[in-house]
Amino acid sequence: MKFFNSIGPNPKLVRIFAAEKGYSFPEVEEIDIMAGANRQEPYLSLNPSGQMPALQLDSGKVIAETVAICELLEELKPEPALIGTTPEERAETRMWTRRVEWKVVQPMTDGFRFAEGLPLFKERTRTLPEAADGLKAIAQDGLQWLDAQLAGRQTIVPGRFSLADVTLYAFLEFGSSVGQAIDPATKNVAAWYEATSKRPSAAA
Repeated sequence: MKFFNSIGPNPKLVRIFAAEKGYSFPEVEEIDIMAGANRQEPYLSLNPSGQMPALQLDSGKVIAETVAICELLEELKPEPALIGTTPEERAETRMWTRRVEWKVVQPMTDGFRFAEGLPLFKERTRTLPEAADGLKAIAQDGLQWLDAQLAGRQTIVPGRFSLADVTLYAFLEFGSSVGQAIDPATKNVAAWYEATSKRPSAAA
């Protein structure tokens, strides 16, 4: 398999997930997204969405989208389970991952694309600069909601480290680097982030 890697939180998410699994991609190709290589051939022939990352299987088939790649890795290397070992566990992980994506990740990343990232993204996708501040506020609202959910526990899915933790960590690390730092008032989120940052996989 060949992993198409780049800077940014989405490839980082997959790298953390793989590291937690103790899995190393046999081949890695770096894509220069700052130069727009992901929006040009030959990458577009592999992944027509032009987004990062992507995973090319030995069959030649290409799997894109972070969650889909992580689901594949979970199937290929079930232990340690980061999505779940039972239907109930898998559903619970997917529920919390979805909540993290919609309440925090999506508004945070669009807030960046429409503000600090505008010079990079304005020629690549539709941008709404007037929405940036509101989207950043929505992301903070999501973190405040999550802060209450994390009271008394160390992981997003109660009792086990999962894809939901990997997803949120990758994007909070990114957010902190682009002007969307964790509000110190969200003490449970801050404690969770500090603990997660000490996991060896966080350096992936």
